[in-house]
Amino acid sequence: MDEVRAAVSDPAAGGIALFAGTVRDQDGGQHVVRLSYSAHPSAAAELRRVAEKVAAEFGVIALAAVHRVGDLDVGDLAVVVAVSCPHRGEAFEACRVLIDTLKHEVPIWKQQWFGNGSSEWVGGA
Repeated sequence: MDEVRAAVSDPAAGGIALFAGTVRDQDGGQHVVRLSYSAHPSAAAELRRVAEKVAAEFGVIALAAVHRVGDLDVGDLAVVVAVSCPHRGEAFEACRVLIDTLKHEVPIWKQQWFGNGSSEWVGGA
């Protein structure tokens, strides 16, 4: 989180919006014990494309986004995004669009492992 925040810090920024997505302990009424994220080889390029699109759409000074892959436990950070803009309203909106677009367009999938030993794959981040 500190690295992502530092990456978007700028004296011209009146607002920095940061979103941290964590692994939660339930989904759809089932107890989640861990997640495993996988990414297509194009994921980094797609994440860059999404970031550039958001930066062009809003008055972004700086933008940073990191999504982890591999095995994560409940409470672990899975994704962190941050945006700095001249004003807080722009920063909030750009950050929301960034995380929502990332989740829908970047080819990252998760396998959820449940307390009963079963698992399921979920498309998108």
